[in-house]
Amino acid sequence: MPSLTRIANADLSVDVSSLGAEMQSITTTDGKAWLWNGDAAFWTGRSPVLFPIVGKAPDDTVMIDGTAYAMAQHGFARRREFALESTTATACRYRLEASEETRAVYPFDFGLTVEHSLDGRTLTVVSTVENRGDTPMPFGFGYHPAFLWPLPGGAGKPHTITLDNAGEPKRQPLEKGLLSTSRIPSPFDNGRIELAQDQFLDDAMVFPEGAGDGLTYAAEGGPALKFHFENLPNLALWTKPGAPFLCIEPWHGTAAEFGRSRELRDRPFTTVLLPGENRRFAFSVTFPG
Repeated sequence: MPSLTRIANADLSVDVSSLGAEMQSITTTDGKAWLWNGDAAFWTGRSPVLFPIVGKAPDDTVMIDGTAYAMAQHGFARRREFALESTTATACRYRLEASEETRAVYPFDFGLTVEHSLDGRTLTVVSTVENRGDTPMPFGFGYHPAFLWPLPGGAGKPHTITLDNAGEPKRQPLEKGLLSTSRIPSPFDNGRIELAQDQFLDDAMVFPEGAGDGLTYAAEGGPALKFHFENLPNLALWTKPGAPFLCIEPWHGTAAEFGRSRELRDRPFTTVLLPGENRRFAFSVTFPG
């Protein structure tokens, strides 16, 4: 049975589940909840960690050095029980290690730690992937947090995403959950997009390059959440049309490309760790107050 760890300070309270090391709630001390509640009528996720793939694989199968392995969308970490490695009042760290069960679908000895910490009104999530085996280890990694749309106090106001770099990254559409090999013009104008439900009728908006390492999600004239990303060059925005949440997804790795190689190492932006290496992936979000 999954357990919850609560971390808190004078500004924020965050609950993290041992199942998937997934956040279950983010609340400011004024009582406002910011994270999606996982209502099964729309989507049961709240803030899953994506590993060892991001997005879909053709026929839910990845090829690793020519051998086929069953791999559901976004990988298996979000469905695994993590061990609580350490906890303080304002931080907790969960860990997942390779097992017979994981090696059956991903034949590598890995370690994955996910740490949530609070500093004032800023929440930071840092994940570290380690190659504990003796062969090169390919993988994708990403975050998938869902925030309320509209934001608390933002009902009736236009909601926007504004990129810190004022970029206009091209979008790469999805075909049957896989990335198209073409890119289409950016919906951003000088780094800004006004969100609308019909933008998501064809699934997520995926921006493989050029979104930068920071953005603001805001209700015009209302609350704003400020994000910073580390070693997460890809960005996706997603909701189920009509659902009251927006997923802001920084990734290092994407879905497989439609009609191209099924090898995990050939997927766009795949990381390959040599034996003994590790790689860190982090994001932070600062809440209004």
